[in-house]
Amino acid sequence: MNPMSICSSSSSSSSSSSSSSSSTAKAWIVHTILAGSAIAIALGARAYLGRARKFRNRVVGIIPASGLKQRTWERSKLATTLDHIVVATDDEKIAECCRGFGADVIMTSESCRNGTERCNEALEKLEKKYDIVVNIQGDEPLIEPEIIDGVVKALQAAPDAVFSTAVTSLKPEDAFDPNRVKCVVDNRGYAIYFSRGLIPFNKSAKVNPQFPYLLHLGIQLQPTPLQLEEDLEQLKVLENGYKMKVIKVDHEAHGVDTPEDVEKIESLMRERNLS
Repeated sequence: MNPMSICSSSSSSSSSSSSSSSSTAKAWIVHTILAGSAIAIALGARAYLGRARKFRNRVVGIIPASGLKQRTWERSKLATTLDHIVVATDDEKIAECCRGFGADVIMTSESCRNGTERCNEALEKLEKKYDIVVNIQGDEPLIEPEIIDGVVKALQAAPDAVFSTAVTSLKPEDAFDPNRVKCVVDNRGYAIYFSRGLIPFNKSAKVNPQFPYLLHLGIQLQPTPLQLEEDLEQLKVLENGYKMKVIKVDHEAHGVDTPEDVEKIESLMRERNLS
């Protein structure tokens, strides 16, 4: 039994983020990677913040695909804030598969080093200009459309932010798992830091069951020291001084980080009658 329609390829990419359009209009990226991350990024931040704050209401979803599951596409279509959804890939087999279940596809260059660059190239090839771009990771068949809507609305409601992202409660058993990215926020709901290690980290070096640790659900600037050290692209955003709005959601992260995750997701899909 094959509960997921999967388009496979030899190439791979991940992550997400931004683009610029003209000198007066910049493209804004909400990145929603719901395996362990969901984030938003924009290259035209200074230009945007320097002009009148207009409401960002034209939204496109881009899936930079290397192993796209049809279920991810179908779940993303349920988001009410997306005006358009496209798949961005450099692989003809993936493109053919995606067109087979009705997806719009944009072919991108093989030189794209990650999902951020692929998203940016796809955005430049779109005929329409968008205010917000949602970059959706392809290996999220259980993605919640409400989270996509949530990060879009959070960005629209926070004109001083150029990024938005979602977090959820961290399970104690995931506290020291480097594949589960942790997040800390300030009192106004803006991200302070992301880490693969447990943050905050107390003197006992143990998990405090009373503390509300946050899991980042999961976007381009030049590499920064913090980003390179943690191998987390979202740290480029913070290290360059941009604000990132964070929303708290009730959601379990179900991305594919290890081979064992595939069987776990298939089991969950059967339990939820999504197969």
